[in-house]
Amino acid sequence: MDVLHLTSRKRETYEIRIEASLLWECALGIAAVTNKKLIDTLEKPKESWDRLKKSLSEPLIEDLKFVGKNNTWKSLLLLLHQKEFQGLSEFVMFLDELDDEKLRFICIPYIGVKFQKLRTLASKGEESSRNRLKTQTEANPFFPDYIDFICTTNVHDLRNHLKSVMTGWYKEVIIPQKEKLSQILGRDKQSKEKMSGNLKSEALVEWATGGITYLPEPSVHTVLLVPQMIYRPWNVEGDIEGVKVFYYPVANESIYPDDKDMPSNFLVQKHKALGDEARLRMVKFLKGSERTLQEITNELNMGKSTVHHHLKILRSARLVETEDGKYRLKENAVQTLSNELMQYLTDY
Repeated sequence: MDVLHLTSRKRETYEIRIEASLLWECALGIAAVTNKKLIDTLEKPKESWDRLKKSLSEPLIEDLKFVGKNNTWKSLLLLLHQKEFQGLSEFVMFLDELDDEKLRFICIPYIGVKFQKLRTLASKGEESSRNRLKTQTEANPFFPDYIDFICTTNVHDLRNHLKSVMTGWYKEVIIPQKEKLSQILGRDKQSKEKMSGNLKSEALVEWATGGITYLPEPSVHTVLLVPQMIYRPWNVEGDIEGVKVFYYPVANESIYPDDKDMPSNFLVQKHKALGDEARLRMVKFLKGSERTLQEITNELNMGKSTVHHHLKILRSARLVETEDGKYRLKENAVQTLSNELMQYLTDY
């Protein structure tokens, strides 16, 4: 059916904000080291993680166990979104000054405008509102238990835990590499700000994240881009009121600014992902049709956990995506891979 357009109003899109901070790197590091299911897909090799864990103090190890059990890394990220903190001391002071109810409210995940009243009532201790939030988030692997924990735990103990784990990780992990990390994050922020003058918002998000297509949503007016090292090659997504957040992996050129032949980390990840027989078989099986994890497992005659691991690698390389429990091949990403390689080879 033909459509007659009688309006001159353009489709609205979102604005872009870019923030870089060692505090983001700190909170994401705490999230990464306690994520047992994902840690073996991160760029940093297992041996590096093992050495890091052995170097940590006993009090910090205990704090991290608590994070792993209750997912309080989510609380840290939500709290960091409340303002642009200039440093750790300002963040700790902010935590000390928050009243108990406000602290609970911030730490409860934002799941949409229409659920804000439930979020407020749950922070006040209303059990029925808490249960409704848990029901609304049951598709998320950890939100229901996390919401229950935030709404029922002793706020004084929660506050002390958040201060302790953030301070411990910052002092033991961030400070030894503070100057190097600051330079890398700063360079990447500057490169994205420079490119923002040449790209529209949606194109900038896709470029910065290495392939995420994020279309405007009615309740989202801003996209916040936060460069991070620790979760490479993954993008980490988040939602706060009116804002979509992408903690995106810094580019290779931000890490090695003097190496003009350094390839894009996304180019490297794609070739690494395809450099395996099992993953190539998956790519071929997914071409042209969506498949469930069980269908892929049956086709390849492999263990479900092994298949899931390979799919994580393909997803992190932006070659495969998932929706409603089904996996699909991003055929455009595969088709453009040869062009990306030739561009790298001929770029002087």
